[in-house]
Amino acid sequence: MTNPPKRKQSKPRKINISRKDQWRNIIRDVEKQNVPLDLLLSITVNLVDGTKVNIDIKQLLSSGIDHEELEKMLNQKLQALDAFIHDVNYYVSIDDVAKTVQPLTDQILKDL
Repeated sequence: MTNPPKRKQSKPRKINISRKDQWRNIIRDVEKQNVPLDLLLSITVNLVDGTKVNIDIKQLLSSGIDHEELEKMLNQKLQALDAFIHDVNYYVSIDDVAKTVQPLTDQILKDL
């Protein structure tokens, strides 16, 4: 009795995921309720009547508005409109998150 020929198994391929893709996946799964303004690109406030209000955070910060003043203004506006807000979308800068967090991650994991 002869053994049937063995099927040649293909070698597993390594999937190369860029650091940016890794951070994109991490950010997508994180609650973003307390994101530092420096990491935000923009905010879209979706009102119950279907109106969308876009706030370009990067542009406001680059125009020279003080971080604390902008945060205070946003909090006041969101609280004032709370009854009319359906939801809020936060758009986070993946590059800025990676630049901020990656060095810390590398430091923590260097001895593993």
